[in-house]
Amino acid sequence: MPTVLIVEDEPKMLRLLELNLSDEGYTTRSAASAEAALSLLRQESVDLVLTDLRLPGMDGLEFLQAAKRVSAALPVVVMTAYGTVETAVEAMKAGASDYVLKPFSLEEVKLIIRKELDVHHLREENRSLREALGRRYEFKNIVARSPKMQEVLATVERVAPTNSTVLLGGESGVGKDLIARAIHQHSRRASGPFVKINCTAIPENLLESELFGYEKGAFTGAVASKPGKFELADKGTVFLDEIGDVPGAIQVKLLRVLQEREFERLGGTRTLKVDVRLVAATNRDLRAALEQGTFREDLYYRLNVVPISIAPLRERKEDIPYLVDHFIARFAREAGKPIEGITPAAMKLLTAFHWPGNVRELENVVERAVVLSQDEIIGRDLLPEAIISPASRFATLSSFPLTKNTSLFEIIDSFERRVIIEMLEQTAWSQTEAADNFKIPLSTLNQKIKRHGIEIKKKRERPAAVPTTK
Repeated sequence: MPTVLIVEDEPKMLRLLELNLSDEGYTTRSAASAEAALSLLRQESVDLVLTDLRLPGMDGLEFLQAAKRVSAALPVVVMTAYGTVETAVEAMKAGASDYVLKPFSLEEVKLIIRKELDVHHLREENRSLREALGRRYEFKNIVARSPKMQEVLATVERVAPTNSTVLLGGESGVGKDLIARAIHQHSRRASGPFVKINCTAIPENLLESELFGYEKGAFTGAVASKPGKFELADKGTVFLDEIGDVPGAIQVKLLRVLQEREFERLGGTRTLKVDVRLVAATNRDLRAALEQGTFREDLYYRLNVVPISIAPLRERKEDIPYLVDHFIARFAREAGKPIEGITPAAMKLLTAFHWPGNVRELENVVERAVVLSQDEIIGRDLLPEAIISPASRFATLSSFPLTKNTSLFEIIDSFERRVIIEMLEQTAWSQTEAADNFKIPLSTLNQKIKRHGIEIKKKRERPAAVPTTK
């Protein structure tokens, strides 16, 4: 309850105010002099001061000014029986919030105190909100200066200490993995495991056993029992990436885990209990999937407790210069190169590009530039042609061999093949990353690679650092 400090040298009036304000629910503190009141203000937290203007020793006006020096925002209501309205006005100019003239009714005093406490509460609330709006939220390994990402980080800070399920939405490459890790690291489960499961990277027939484990003899090849990801994440966090691609049969079991925090291993009969927090992510529109019948409505509402949508990089270009600086510093340190930055012309090109692969694509571009750079400053010549000349990103129609017998399907196939090869080259021949960028399941991309007869190169290792020349 609010604490009211009563400063009154008349014992009967002091006792009367104490009893009535206590009955009203306030916590009261009392002082018979200004000096005693100031000492108490310096030691205790007080929400409002009710003081007489005529006091022994230091008078009420001097006390009012001294109290404001202790706490400028502290509301002070003055009481006077000797002054005129001019005296009350003088007190208001000195910082008093309001005044009452003796003799007064106790109901009048209660009304003024209630009003001043309400006003003080609103002012404090507004101050806190202004501080929150002006605050810069920062998390390890997350570069986010744009207003949209600051909103995301503010939500992360509020939700992380809870056990609520979080659903992260956004295109591939926007940083959902980093946000999920930030939620875990700032939660009460930070000392527990963080287990990530990419639902598209695991074949459908193996996903159930990966999530929930299996008993010996559950299927051919199950020569020993194996715990699933949920068991391994006990007392920690499970991050289900690309939850929208989970098959319907697995969705039913996930719903049970969310509701009951229990499951059985594949081929087992014993019910296992786990204490896990679930963070899920998707680059699909799950509401559209509900309408199409490919995603369970009850599971969606269980997952969508705290939704966090992460904007694509093209919608938060303010972050690009900071991300570029971060990646240059990181890759230059790893490559042992004294690279100090990037030219304004190159930065302008990076900022203007639309980044379909989002932060992940920007990271790859900067890494390539650092590895190939022989100077202390990265220039535009080290950027991919697709960024220097966006129109050249994909082949034009004139580059296809059009003849009288060329069918439209042949043109489309040829175009698709070139685009797939280009994306694989950009992702260092990582099929999983390429599928993410295309926003298609990995199995679909593999089918297209096989159909087009694309020879998969070995996933490219990071090239050795090129010696710096002066």
